[in-house]
Amino acid sequence: MTAYLHDSQGTWIAYRIDDTGRFLFNPDGDWIGWFPWNDDDVVTPDGHYLGTVVGDRLLTDTAHPFRGTPDYPGAPRYPGQVSYPGAAAFVSMPVGYQDVAGSLLWPRIAS
Repeated sequence: MTAYLHDSQGTWIAYRIDDTGRFLFNPDGDWIGWFPWNDDDVVTPDGHYLGTVVGDRLLTDTAHPFRGTPDYPGAPRYPGQVSYPGAAAFVSMPVGYQDVAGSLLWPRIAS
């Protein structure tokens, strides 16, 4: 089942094919990250820290320790379109976290 991720405001910002999917996509189906350590930390395709999954939220840990730069995993196949999950409820930001920068979520627009 598709795992939808939201920002702190409840806006849908990313998804993975299922709870254990290795790759992360934005709502447009663009590959924006992957899970190299099989935990909740996500890095960009080029290996830089993107964020951490906290429940159903994708947030940036402002004090995240450097874990090294993982090897490139190879690009995933296009995941196809997924249905709109609707908005989630607003949540208070956990201490030490912030929303992921939009330029990292929609890299084609930021270019």
